[in-house]
Amino acid sequence: MIGIIDYGSGNLKSVYNAFRYLGENVKICESSGELKTADKIILPGVGSSKDAMTGLAERGFIDPLKKAIEDGKPFLGICLGLQLLFMRSEESGGVDGLGLIKGEVKLFPSDNQFKVPQIGWNTVKLQKKDCPVFKGIKDETYFYFVHSYYCDSGETEYIAGITEYNRVYTSCVWKDNVFAVQFHPERSQENGLKLLKNFIEL
Repeated sequence: MIGIIDYGSGNLKSVYNAFRYLGENVKICESSGELKTADKIILPGVGSSKDAMTGLAERGFIDPLKKAIEDGKPFLGICLGLQLLFMRSEESGGVDGLGLIKGEVKLFPSDNQFKVPQIGWNTVKLQKKDCPVFKGIKDETYFYFVHSYYCDSGETEYIAGITEYNRVYTSCVWKDNVFAVQFHPERSQENGLKLLKNFIEL
């Protein structure tokens, strides 16, 4: 069973529906105790890092989530769920993340050519073509992005994919059983569903 963490915000329904469409048993977890019954864990997200970290803390998710990852449960972060893995975000005047990946989350600079947020389709250049969740997905495939902040990873060995929008940034990470993407696979049509199917099959 796949458990989707509900910390009080986020695009839970679209992620839930995508896994149901793929025929997977999936549950929205509103308390940390429900993570124990999950074989795999999803951390989706829209909104601010500060609100997300507050929600995770208030619902008691932070330590149990870290323990589940330490115990080897496959984990997939989506959009904000990627950014929360990092040490710190510039958002809301600065907020600490989960600290599982070294690096910082920064605001895109805005100019006439590059609007903020980045909204729409963009490519992912694979840095680790053996990454299991990208099995059967071609290099520089288009996925759907919606975000104002980008990940600047300090651990290049865990960068699984990069994307360019005003600058080159980390759009996918892979660290042991931890996978996370900046784009929304549940909104990325066939290739997004392929990535979710690959995660199911880990």
